[in-house]
Amino acid sequence: MSTHGVTLPVGSPARAPSLAAASFRIFDLSLGEMLWSRRSVFLGLVVGAPVIIAVIFRTVELFNLPAFRLNGVRVGGNVIFGGMIWLLYLNIIVPLLGVFYGTSLMADEVEDRTLTYLFTRPIPRGAVLIGKYLAYLACTGLILLPSVMLVFFLAAPLGGGGLPAIARGFPDLLKDLGLLGLGLAVYGSVFAFIGAQLKRPLLIGLFFMVFWEVFVFLLPGYLKRFTVAYYLQALVPHAMPQDGVVSAVQSFFKETTSPVTSVAVLAVILFVFLSLAARAVDRREYVLEQ
Repeated sequence: MSTHGVTLPVGSPARAPSLAAASFRIFDLSLGEMLWSRRSVFLGLVVGAPVIIAVIFRTVELFNLPAFRLNGVRVGGNVIFGGMIWLLYLNIIVPLLGVFYGTSLMADEVEDRTLTYLFTRPIPRGAVLIGKYLAYLACTGLILLPSVMLVFFLAAPLGGGGLPAIARGFPDLLKDLGLLGLGLAVYGSVFAFIGAQLKRPLLIGLFFMVFWEVFVFLLPGYLKRFTVAYYLQALVPHAMPQDGVVSAVQSFFKETTSPVTSVAVLAVILFVFLSLAARAVDRREYVLEQ
């Protein structure tokens, strides 16, 4: 008996694919569905908001008016771009992408009653979660990257910097992209666990994002060290261009850890929650409502 050029003995059962191979199959199946879902259309509009703000800044610049001033000093375009990365993307858009996509990785399959078809295939159940998580990373990256690049090319030349300002800001752009990618990965793993373990995961995820990641982070004391935002914000001054505005950001986050410690802790959070999410999918009995 021959399958794809490989001869198997008659009557021998086909081997189940490995976890990596099965995860890739689920990734390939899920990516297109995620990209063309109504959720992606809605979040695409949300990601477009910073582009509109950058267009407004450029329009103001055309009338020979400074787009932004701080204490009477004209702020350069690269600093404006870094501020938008910090305020809009890292604090609002990245957590939103994480909560809306992460909590739905398994919940959508349950709601659409398609989970049975995935679980009846000869693949590890945890591979369903991992494959859909990888599809989430690719999907959110494809949604976020055009927005960030448009904002960069619109905002970096502000203040009369022109092409030299774009060239100077490119290394900081790479740092920003890495920071955003890390945020998407970590938030996605946390919300994937919530979606795999709990009922009504979107409501719980939104509560976690607003109460824990915002309210608790702003509280004085050590409790903020148990938030993802604490370690992501510690990396912000190292990703933004060095300017007087950066010192203001650093003064706001007085209690921060070193970049190495922050990256290490975020990597541990990602691994632990993604492992727990895959374990939850492997052991949980999902009941499909009629």
